[in-house]
Amino acid sequence: MNTLTTNIANYLSFCKTQKRLDNKTIKAYRIDLIQFSECLKTQDIADITVDSMETFIAFLHQTYKPKTVKRKIASVKAFFHYLEYKDLITINPFNKIQIKFREPTILPKIIPLPVLETLFRTIYRQRELATTTYQKRKTLQDITIVELLFSTGIRISELCMLRASDVDLLDNTILIFGKGAKERRIQIENTDVLNILREYHNCFYDLIAESNYFFTNRAGQPISDQYVRKMLNKYTALSGINIHITPHMFRHTFATSLLDADVDIRYIQELLGHSSINVTEIYTHVTTAKQKDILKNKHPRRDFHI
Repeated sequence: MNTLTTNIANYLSFCKTQKRLDNKTIKAYRIDLIQFSECLKTQDIADITVDSMETFIAFLHQTYKPKTVKRKIASVKAFFHYLEYKDLITINPFNKIQIKFREPTILPKIIPLPVLETLFRTIYRQRELATTTYQKRKTLQDITIVELLFSTGIRISELCMLRASDVDLLDNTILIFGKGAKERRIQIENTDVLNILREYHNCFYDLIAESNYFFTNRAGQPISDQYVRKMLNKYTALSGINIHITPHMFRHTFATSLLDADVDIRYIQELLGHSSINVTEIYTHVTTAKQKDILKNKHPRRDFHI
């Protein structure tokens, strides 16, 4: 039957087999489209009108923050483009709808470098205090994860799915498979980070070879993002740090620090794996330290002699 539910299932299958989207994206599409289906009073796609779409969009605006609304509308819009492409509808209601709304600019949350240094110092200190083989191995893995998060700006999902073959310790590079199956290769140049990576690789060699993942749990499965979050919470508490640190904040800190060091934004775009420079431009909001330096040393008022 040509019902809305059937078409949603077909579309999700199309996203997986034809568009080759990752599982997380498909999961988000499924949640958004099921919600859309439940909000409508019909299962017949021919009965979906501009009015019913506008009612749904109004519901989203009343219920969610702008960023979430934008994502959910994009999910439904992509679904209707699929229906149009498959000639399952004659009129796409989105062609009659103008969707414009202001999305507030939310500056990326970064970890102040002194705080980050304190966190690193705490983790390394815990390794020195480790008394059992298990504790030593555990803290070595934790150190390697944190070092890699900060030295590469890698996404947490990319880090968890990093395969053994992606880490080349002969030419000191890491191959990262990002969103949309995009690849990028990151060079590791810091000697301390390289030493930790090599030590970790040697220590966990058997487990890495068996599982084919660079970071694994005791069951030989890839580590989860929940594990990394809990690990960061533990060391944050031990450090006496009073801010909530998430894995993604390392990525923001990585990008902002490079921008502060006057690295061209297009290089940062490439390092982060952004498909568009517009995404990277969120980091161009001048940080306080950089702003002070600019206004103190670059503003022409400093050359006035009155």
